[in-house]
Amino acid sequence: RFLANLESILTSLFIQEQELQKFYSRLVKLLQAKDLGHEAVDSLQRLYLLLSISSSPGLTVDHVTLLSKKLVEWLRYASTMQGGGASSGGFFTGQRSRQPVPTAELDGTVCGDFFTVLCVGQGFTEDQWMNVFSFSMLRHWLLTYHCVSNGNSTADTDDRSEVDGSVVSMVSATSSSSRLLPPKERLREKAFQYCQRLIEQSDRNCVCVEDASLVYRTFPCVKALFGRLGSDLSYVRVFLPIAQFYLNHGEMAAVDCESVWKLVFSQCPAELFNDYFLAHELLRFLRVNLETIQQRVPQYTRSFPNLLKFLAWDSPAVVDDFVDLLPSLVTAGTAVELLHSLLDLPCLSATLLIQLSSVSLPVSEPSGRGLQQDAFRNPGFRGLFLFLLREEAGSGDTIDRLSTLHQLLAEAADWPRVLQCAQVVPVLLHIYFNTVVKVADEKLLAHLILVMLERSSLLINIPTYTAEIHRVFSCHLLNLCQLHPSLVVDQSQELLEFAGSTTNVYSREEIYTHVVWVLGEYLSVSCDSRCSVRLITSCFETLEAVLFEVTSSSPPPGTTCPAPKVVTTIMSALAKLASRSHDLIPRVSLFLSKLKTAARAGSVAWCPDEEDLVAVVTRGEELWSLLKAPGVAQSVLTPQPHVAMPQWYRDTNVSMPLQLRLKMSLPG
Repeated sequence: RFLANLESILTSLFIQEQELQKFYSRLVKLLQAKDLGHEAVDSLQRLYLLLSISSSPGLTVDHVTLLSKKLVEWLRYASTMQGGGASSGGFFTGQRSRQPVPTAELDGTVCGDFFTVLCVGQGFTEDQWMNVFSFSMLRHWLLTYHCVSNGNSTADTDDRSEVDGSVVSMVSATSSSSRLLPPKERLREKAFQYCQRLIEQSDRNCVCVEDASLVYRTFPCVKALFGRLGSDLSYVRVFLPIAQFYLNHGEMAAVDCESVWKLVFSQCPAELFNDYFLAHELLRFLRVNLETIQQRVPQYTRSFPNLLKFLAWDSPAVVDDFVDLLPSLVTAGTAVELLHSLLDLPCLSATLLIQLSSVSLPVSEPSGRGLQQDAFRNPGFRGLFLFLLREEAGSGDTIDRLSTLHQLLAEAADWPRVLQCAQVVPVLLHIYFNTVVKVADEKLLAHLILVMLERSSLLINIPTYTAEIHRVFSCHLLNLCQLHPSLVVDQSQELLEFAGSTTNVYSREEIYTHVVWVLGEYLSVSCDSRCSVRLITSCFETLEAVLFEVTSSSPPPGTTCPAPKVVTTIMSALAKLASRSHDLIPRVSLFLSKLKTAARAGSVAWCPDEEDLVAVVTRGEELWSLLKAPGVAQSVLTPQPHVAMPQWYRDTNVSMPLQLRLKMSLPG
């Protein structure tokens, strides 16, 4: 009856400290008692759990010492024979034929050195149950009541001499000497032996954080375990604990971790990208240990093509992980290739689907992926798919025949998994660009601008995806040029080539508008002393030709009329350039005058909406009025850098240039 009520008594809020100490003392005596009976053991297990998780000051040093001794007894010296009247089998199973039967290992062999939670039997003794129960609360007990001593170590200084031989021999070699240790240290020693025994039984790993000297005794066992498993991916759940051990202690033990990281970062993602458990556990492993991995595992940043397979396969489930991990993958060496890989993520998703269906249905697939499977097997196209499926970065930033790849995957553009993948790319691109500006120099940023211009027309044909990518590119093109205005002069030739194509006005309207804006905004001596009159004139003539072509003809077949913001942005850019080279002002004024005259004559082919046309003409009149006074136009359209200082916003007497500039300079 006393045991039956102890659980509720322990959790009561009305026990005073002195009474609690008496209670603990009596409970410890009960824990030391023998032959408690099955019902008493059940009650004792529940009470022992409550006692083990208690942080009450009622547990004295003597209590902790006594309980540590009991833990050692139950963990290390539990019986290895089955309990509960287990029979050895056979036809005659009566009372006289029952003999003690040893517990078994997981593979059916007779139990080895001592009993653990992984031993198998038809019945278990009381001390075996307490062994299981003690192990379940061992970690909390050690963390709560045991502390690591700086001077006292549970292992001798020559622990490395014990690394040879099996776990059983190691345990036997230390069992006699460990009896001389104080209770706390002895419990830690037995806990270590218990973990080693579990490794041998179940190919599990143990932790050596409490006592670093145990690392040298553990590594042979862990290394042997890894060697036995080899590259058998059916044991994938074991590889990550092994990797954790190597990550924590490999540097201290001076062991070669290359084979472990090759398995974790290369083989596992490449072959098990569709394993949801592996995806969750591996990405969690990376997030938890990210700082250490960045310092100790150089393969990590090069493995992003493989890691992205998890994202391409199941984007909704792992996107949060990649939001955390992506910044760590962005380096000066990986930035360009990583950008291409993110843009090709929907293509990778489609390729993974084709790869799996190609294996499961080698001839054809009734789901409509037969054409893609044929292309996947075709030697002429095989290289395109193999590049997407590469396991490591460094083989090239991208492929030359991207348009061919997109044509081959055209039918995959509406597959649900591909569409899901396409939805997460813009989010990751924002993270990418926000990170790359912190790690890249101007030369790399200039290269990224070229990539954006090129890839804006080389995307898988998913209309919503293309539109979102163009918006992301536009946003970060402005940001890059604002942070580094000299990039516009560095890449002026490529930017002018892009801006000079009338086709881009209709097919890439969003990014085209922003390219024109940065040309008009940052092609100025105030931004870069290398900006010459010749360069300004070249840019002016390029934009002038495009504006004349757009406003003097109907849109090409299959396209729509350009948005008013495209036309007004080109007009504003021309006015800005003319304000920096006054010889160009008459040409702008003439065009704006003709535009006003044409609008008065009625509707025009390039702008059928009357309200939009009025807005364009109004902007033209404002610019024309400014250009009539070149000095005023220059101060408004190209103010000196100090004008943007905060006091210009607060002082109403000098804020007019900024008010006008706000209206004139922004795209649209």
